[in-house]
Amino acid sequence: MTTTFRAFGLGAFGLMLASTSALATECIAPANPGGGWDFTCRQVARIMQEVGAIDAPMVVTNMAGAGGGVAFAHVVTERNSDADLIVAASSATTTRLAQNAFAGATADQVRFLGAIGGDPGVIVVAKDSPFQSLGDLVEAIKADPGSVAFAGGSAVGGFDHMKPLRVMKAAGFTDITKIKYIGVDGGADAITQTIGGFTQAMTGDMSEITGFIKSGDVRALAVLSEERVAGFDDIPTAREQGFDVIAVNWRGLYVPKDISDDQYNAWADKLRAVAESEQWQQVMAENGLAPFTKIGGDFQAWVDGVIVDEVALSKEIGVIQ
Repeated sequence: MTTTFRAFGLGAFGLMLASTSALATECIAPANPGGGWDFTCRQVARIMQEVGAIDAPMVVTNMAGAGGGVAFAHVVTERNSDADLIVAASSATTTRLAQNAFAGATADQVRFLGAIGGDPGVIVVAKDSPFQSLGDLVEAIKADPGSVAFAGGSAVGGFDHMKPLRVMKAAGFTDITKIKYIGVDGGADAITQTIGGFTQAMTGDMSEITGFIKSGDVRALAVLSEERVAGFDDIPTAREQGFDVIAVNWRGLYVPKDISDDQYNAWADKLRAVAESEQWQQVMAENGLAPFTKIGGDFQAWVDGVIVDEVALSKEIGVIQ
């Protein structure tokens, strides 16, 4: 199902001129209205015009299907050189590409433009857990992998599952198939499993645990971001505890592969203007997002590395061959 909305009403005059480049910019949200990808498109579209990065309203098109696969195929097969198109993406996009969930599509069929905010991953235990640090948890798994089970809100092989696997790989633990993971229906259920003692830890995102942290029901052993999260400054990062793992559910964009470098860099400049705007800082504060800004070539290189890691991990745990 494809539904097209305009971020602002164009009116009759605008519709007459819709074929000009000034009015032809479009953001595809690979899902129905509501949710993260739709949020990214609508906020980016609004702020780009407010800060003068684009001269006219951007069209937002909802193109749901196959967890982002329908939109990806549309861009690759029909609009591979459309310089006026951007597409919302997130960590789920790269995970699905790494696991061949888009029926043979690969990440190098598009160009990843940038990420401008994210929901940091966390490793959480119940308030009465004997584990006082991420190191304690890691050492317990090394000593007896079966003694620790993680609950997470994604399926086996999904983004939540990957987080503890990455931590253990960073700790030098190689037999990651022995790490126990139980996928449940969302972060709240995962926390309930951990609070109730059915699992020894929870792997999820910061936005899922903030209420439980404030109520004292759980303790976060680590946040998987580059820096500590404002407002939760007592939660150390995994990196500062000796585990070089960054796992952020980022919000960002990709563009068609065959646009020119100049066109790619122009979009990067526009996205950077959004990232640096007061409007975006307010959006992050209101929606529980943490700063996570990687734009242009730096982001593309980072995505390439993430996909290589996820392919390797996915093969190790048997999600792909």
